[in-house]
Amino acid sequence: MVRIRGVHKRFDKVEVLRGVDLDVQPNTTTCLLGPSGSGKTTLLRCINHLERVDAGQIFVDGHQVGYTARGGKLHEQSDKEIAAARRRTGMVFQQFNLFPHRTALENVMEGPVRVLRQDKHEARTRATQLLEQVGLGERMHHYPTNLSGGQQQRVGIARALAMDPKVLLFDEPTSALDPELVGEVLDVIRCLDGRTMIIVTHEIGFARECADTIVFMDGGSVLEQGSPQDVLNNPKSPRTENFLRRVL
Repeated sequence: MVRIRGVHKRFDKVEVLRGVDLDVQPNTTTCLLGPSGSGKTTLLRCINHLERVDAGQIFVDGHQVGYTARGGKLHEQSDKEIAAARRRTGMVFQQFNLFPHRTALENVMEGPVRVLRQDKHEARTRATQLLEQVGLGERMHHYPTNLSGGQQQRVGIARALAMDPKVLLFDEPTSALDPELVGEVLDVIRCLDGRTMIIVTHEIGFARECADTIVFMDGGSVLEQGSPQDVLNNPKSPRTENFLRRVL
């Protein structure tokens, strides 16, 4: 479903991604672990072309992200092509990024109506179903300022699902939440089992329980990947072992 080959990304003189290779199989959950600054979020943003790669290739559902090969060279896609590619991925951000002047229901409807050109009645029906799915059926007419952080993040998840993406990308979905609200968001993500998901997280227990594959990154490189049992219980990389010793 997602294939990443030799991806490099630099911000000024700092190389943030150093030749990353990664395969994510359909209908699996992949959790990206690692210290802050290891390149996890940047990699996630490259997958839907919120950041341009400097070298390498990323494919989602068989389509190259951001670039088209012509005449033996890679050419950046048009805005229209990039927008179409982004519809294959749904992004859930750390800071929710909801429209403050729209209700929860209107936030979830926005993408399908404006981007997918869905009929408003159809979009409203689907948005209502999704908000009920994430436990917000009774809060759908509330504005973000009247929702808790956990509720806002659940709206964000429903909004991503409304676009019917091939892949869901979660960028530390609980990092901006008070500790007592973390569980309600993780419970919603657990219920999405069976979808293709890539999750940047510091929640080691959640990764152990829900991930099919855990990827450990440091210094812009993938140092280790495998099942939760292999990576968390029997890490091969000394850097992975040292990181886990500090956080577990």
